[in-house]
Amino acid sequence: MRFRPANLVIKDVIRETASVSTIRFDRSLDPTPGQYIMVWVRGVDEIPMSFSAPDSITVHAVGDATRALCALRPGESVGSRGPLGNGFRLIGENILLIGGGVGVAPLAFLGEDAKARGIDVTSLIGFRCREDIIFLDRFRRLGDVILTTDDGSAGIKGRASAGLSEIDPEDYNQIYLCGPEMMMIDIIRRWREDASRIQASINRYFKCAVGICGSCCLDPEGIRVCVEGPVITGDRLLESEFGRYRRGPSGMRESCY
Repeated sequence: MRFRPANLVIKDVIRETASVSTIRFDRSLDPTPGQYIMVWVRGVDEIPMSFSAPDSITVHAVGDATRALCALRPGESVGSRGPLGNGFRLIGENILLIGGGVGVAPLAFLGEDAKARGIDVTSLIGFRCREDIIFLDRFRRLGDVILTTDDGSAGIKGRASAGLSEIDPEDYNQIYLCGPEMMMIDIIRRWREDASRIQASINRYFKCAVGICGSCCLDPEGIRVCVEGPVITGDRLLESEFGRYRRGPSGMRESCY
């Protein structure tokens, strides 16, 4: 892990959709796909962000910090700590990526790494509507793509799970998930017998990001998501709070629904 804070200069801001932007920095951070970086938006907050490329993060502007981050311009800078955490482990010769919304971003990075290593990649990606689709060309360059949208404006109508009928999990050595928590736990439960072959990148409230404060720990095992995750296998998640509740900034339980 890299704990020493550093300054990152923004090289480019690419608008992907009305509310999603990719921010490219002035250098590669050399992360493993699935790792994250703590980004300090000065005067606002420090937040964890997954990598969408070695030099990039892709941000959904939904809160004060993410909106401030997306409003920055080339030449401006942010503080950073990272890369941090444990990323995805590439296993086997044939893998499946399943992502929803902006959660597809680290999977696109993972898929490109896998393809460069000669691994066959199939992707199932879901979005709310056609206007929310990101990185479709990146996924198509990797291999077969199954696309879903909640409103049916592109691909199969329904959430990402609507595309599961097109897939046999036994065809893949490893399955990688990233997206909304309820989507991921639904897939893990459906494919319970294959849960040990599922790697999911999950989100919890990070404060210290070095495994000291305990804010991100998963009940009942006490998994410190900031250092042991954010990528955790499906069989461990089945035995945890995942998909039932999480803890907010105060440490109180919050529903995942």
